[in-house]
Amino acid sequence: MKRIINFIFAVLLSPVCLFAQGQGVTQCGTSTGQYPFPVQSYIELSDPSVPSSQQWSTMKQPCVSWGTTDVRYAKHKLPVLKVQKNISLTGWRGEKIHAQAVVWTGTDIDKLNYSFTEFKNGKGNIIPASAFSGGFVRYVMTDELNKDGRGACGSRPDHTIYDSLLVADGIDHLLEFIPMEKMSTRAVWVNCRIPQSAIPGLYKGTVEVKDGDKILSVLNMDIRVSSHTLPVPSEWTYHLDLWQNPFAVARYYQVPLWSQEHINAMRPLMKMLADAGQKVITAAIIHKPWNGQTHDYFESMVTWIRKVDGTWAFDYAVFDRWVEFMMSMGINKQINCYSMVPWELSFQYFDQASNSMQFVRTAPGESEYEEIWVAMLSSFSRHLREKDWFDICTIAMDERPMEVMQKTLKVIYKADSEFKVSLAGNFHKEIEKDLYDYCISIGQCFPEDVKVRRHTEGKWTTYYTSCAEAFPNTYTFSAPAEATWMSYYSAKNHLDGYLRWAYNSWPKEPLLDSRYKSFAAGDTYFVYPGARSSIRFEKLIEGIQDHEKITILRREFTVTGNKDGLKKIERLLSPFNLSSFPEIPAERTVNKAKRILNTL
Repeated sequence: MKRIINFIFAVLLSPVCLFAQGQGVTQCGTSTGQYPFPVQSYIELSDPSVPSSQQWSTMKQPCVSWGTTDVRYAKHKLPVLKVQKNISLTGWRGEKIHAQAVVWTGTDIDKLNYSFTEFKNGKGNIIPASAFSGGFVRYVMTDELNKDGRGACGSRPDHTIYDSLLVADGIDHLLEFIPMEKMSTRAVWVNCRIPQSAIPGLYKGTVEVKDGDKILSVLNMDIRVSSHTLPVPSEWTYHLDLWQNPFAVARYYQVPLWSQEHINAMRPLMKMLADAGQKVITAAIIHKPWNGQTHDYFESMVTWIRKVDGTWAFDYAVFDRWVEFMMSMGINKQINCYSMVPWELSFQYFDQASNSMQFVRTAPGESEYEEIWVAMLSSFSRHLREKDWFDICTIAMDERPMEVMQKTLKVIYKADSEFKVSLAGNFHKEIEKDLYDYCISIGQCFPEDVKVRRHTEGKWTTYYTSCAEAFPNTYTFSAPAEATWMSYYSAKNHLDGYLRWAYNSWPKEPLLDSRYKSFAAGDTYFVYPGARSSIRFEKLIEGIQDHEKITILRREFTVTGNKDGLKKIERLLSPFNLSSFPEIPAERTVNKAKRILNTL
């Protein structure tokens, strides 16, 4: 047995692929003109949109202004902005707030950089400069919706049929400065995590934007700190479930899978996810649960072994390493294990008799399927209980038919009747009571009585978006406020949170090209290598925080009998309707709601 495990670990710990050499190539076959898989610094792809000399001819000096976080400012177009040197933000203590400064220039800038002062109120209290962070907004290649404009699913073998353009999305905190070529635009993203200990009041400070040591502009910022306090992200009630892909990290960073180098590469990425309020660990317990739909497919974190005598054994070393690592990052509320019903009904195992990897094809309802899975789940149950993880673990499936789910549930409960089950898919009243974590697509609705009962039972009730939706969504070409809109929609419908299938399932060169062969650009990831955030991810966090604020205020107003406050919340949420898209932009609905929310 020890020899078998050593053989399997030798395979798992071998390099994911040969170390990158030569020039990189994107998913679409575009040469990057630089080494593959950059981390610290990189050169953006050429912009298909050529700057207009006539349009830029009036620009003699660099111009700096506050912009809005609702706009992706194009690289080679003059921004439609009236220069604004002052901006006012409002936030709760503990809230992360943000702004976007925009620089555009008709001449070259050698070393664009920025710095923050400490912020003070009239009584001398401060928000220290350490509460602020920022990054240069980077440009990545994107595409568009399907030609019918109704969604973004389906094979995209030839990207020449889709418009391709550079779009602002990634937020690069690793660079101290960045050069700007003439006739170009670059934004600076500014974050402030208001200390929970901050004294309520109005704080004033500045952001200096410079070319080297030369000040280009001093931008003024006011921050009004509310008396309300937002808990730390680990204490948010919002059920955030963005699926993680550790295999993409190993490939991109060119490190052996599950090595210490791999763990170290994932650490800042997963810390960033924990700081967004993530609750769920994504674990693959079979080979290719989604039939390899991502550039880096999911390998099993559990080693399945069929012994010479035909009985089964299972090794959980990799599963344990992954779960323990994620818990050390603060993501420790739930483990979703995929999937008993993969898209390709084929299950890989190590065959002791032939000393090789083999597959068995079987489906729910067949005796062989039941035999295999009862053996696995019985063993898994014992292991989870030994690790004290059983109560937070679910056997998870996604987008599976009701009849298949019913057959699968029988097998699960035969192995251990106390297993929790989760499903992301259509609503089925016949199996709803069996599902601890039930997530349906945004176009469907839970019955009101079901939501109420599930809440009293301590079950999670959420929704998801996918490539099936044109609006709202989180593609790299989506309006940024659509990511915020998501959580207001969840709050309106009294849901617990949101699921998206891909936190970091990167295409081949994600820093440069967000397009992918099967989905619209950006569908497969929110964040970038180097633990770089994105406009989409920051706006998603904005909405999650607002959902949490609404939850806190609803609870407070209910306890105090503040019926007027409860009515105001329902009124601010009433415009969040799917039917509003695309005629009413997400930013219009979100910003109006935020103004009301900040007065409560």
